[in-house]
Amino acid sequence: MTQVTGRAVRIRGAGGPEVLELDEAFETRAAGPGEVRVEVVAAGLNRADCLQRRGVYPAPAGVPKDVPGLELAGRVESVGLGVTAWKVGDHVMAITGGGAMATHVVLHERELVAIPDGLGFEEAAAIPEVFFTAYDALVRAGLRAGEVLLVHAIASGVGTAALQLGKAMGAHVIGTSRSTDKLEGCRDLGLDDGLLVDDAIQFANAVKAIAPRGADVVLDTVGAKYLAENLRALAVNGRVVTIGLLGGVRGELDLGLLLAKRATWHGSVLRSRPLEEKAALAQAFTREVLPLFRRQKLRPIVDAVLPMTEIRAAHERMEKDAIFGKLVLRW
Repeated sequence: MTQVTGRAVRIRGAGGPEVLELDEAFETRAAGPGEVRVEVVAAGLNRADCLQRRGVYPAPAGVPKDVPGLELAGRVESVGLGVTAWKVGDHVMAITGGGAMATHVVLHERELVAIPDGLGFEEAAAIPEVFFTAYDALVRAGLRAGEVLLVHAIASGVGTAALQLGKAMGAHVIGTSRSTDKLEGCRDLGLDDGLLVDDAIQFANAVKAIAPRGADVVLDTVGAKYLAENLRALAVNGRVVTIGLLGGVRGELDLGLLLAKRATWHGSVLRSRPLEEKAALAQAFTREVLPLFRRQKLRPIVDAVLPMTEIRAAHERMEKDAIFGKLVLRW
């Protein structure tokens, strides 16, 4: 096996969508022992890609610094020495630390997950980052049947994934959004109660009007702006998992209320985790979540599929917050 020449999205310096370009001669190395080289058909777009483009969320060590993309779907193009789990032609999907928006990506065989029967590459590309993230967060929080789950930005990629997973786990799901239309769209996915939020950032009383004890689990994609209200909305012995910081990284927290509620606060990020942890998550996801896709209990929510040549337009669209679910780019 040798390196292969293909294409990739490149970030030519920090800035707006105009810094994104297509490299027509991007080289990808051969798969080493235990590795698989995937021919990428489609890749999901995430807000982390926009942050990386702006220069505020650099890629971790070991992945291309200037090629965005955290998830992919495609075909196994070649396998390295000792690979037994996959063969050439298999349809697979995966999360990556970066570099997914290239025509070829090399991954360890244990990071890959089979695409469920009946799903195309574009749909599969909308699964890994958001469903892995939501699944990991809800397991970390110990969500149980009968509990109340509060999900912020419910119509986002992670939000729609967490909504479906929460319902599959037997939870009552409350979701927040800045759009009435998006809340209505989420009702078709099983949303029990939707809360319209604005810049006043007051939702705790509305949560308690629905669930007087408060939310047992809060999946927080916002960060500092929602810090105080998340704690107010939380039930005694409740758990918060913060997985996003679009609303800032610093805020004030009432520690007295934290103690009184015997609350637990988790932080979680997938991108920078070591291989062993990502592989373990991929295997757990295969066992616990993939069967739900096969039984059509879960489905990826794709707002639109665009050609990779329209990567700038895709970034512009994401930053206007006009998306329900995921944007997917296809080669």
